Amino acid sequence: MVLSKPNDVPVQKLFDLTGKVVAITGIGLAAANAYAEAGAQIAILYLTTSTAPATAKEIASKYKTQSRPYHADVTVPKEISTAIEGIVKDFGKLDVIVANAGICSEHAAMDYTPEEFQEIMNLNVNGAFYTAQAAARMFQQQGFGNVVFTASVSATLVNTPQKQAAYDASKAGVLQLTKSLAVEWVDFCRVNCVSPGYVKTQIMNYASKEMLDTWLSQIPVRRFASPYELKGVYLFCASDASSYMTGSNLVVDSGFTLS
Repeated sequence: MVLSKPNDVPVQKLFDLTGKVVAITGIGLAAANAYAEAGAQIAILYLTTSTAPATAKEIASKYKTQSRPYHADVTVPKEISTAIEGIVKDFGKLDVIVANAGICSEHAAMDYTPEEFQEIMNLNVNGAFYTAQAAARMFQQQGFGNVVFTASVSATLVNTPQKQAAYDASKAGVLQLTKSLAVEWVDFCRVNCVSPGYVKTQIMNYASKEMLDTWLSQIPVRRFASPYELKGVYLFCASDASSYMTGSNLVVDSGFTLS
């Protein structure tokens, strides 16, 4: 079993991604910015987000790095494999894949149609696996690589008062994927995941004030995270600072899962 062992360098250098190539599904803008700030070249994998090409150009210009968009449906193995192959062809290699694409819906369990339940499981679990699998094929050939999944606190608890059994189950699946793949792929890549709590993103625009107030009351610090507050943990997972860590789940929730 071989995990890549970095040289003993000053701690700031451990977080330096200069020369690294990072691919991110679901855009994950905060993480993309963190990686670009640390010197990485960025590949953005998207399906429906029309702003992805512009975002790639903005990142390239702002951080003086290379950044390109790649269109792919992560639930279609052939599409994500082709996109990953394109990234390696364009950039010369792939160091890190961040499987960040996912959806959530609020449905009473009794009301799910098979199609609605399958849609969430297909993107959140299957899509995450196909993304990691496509990247791992490249990592195995290279002899190095790094997989970072985005799970959720919902992988380990049941959020209330919303009803989201499919989402909770899907994120629990991502967490178990992390552990299983970390063991199976230990010879050529690391596999870890990040489990955020409530983050103030556009999805919160659809929640009622009553729902938001309930969520806030459950968080010890009584505030939501801002997306940029996740930059550090995503950078840590992708960098040599976490070189001896694989199969881990990093919970970033300000104590929400403890209350």
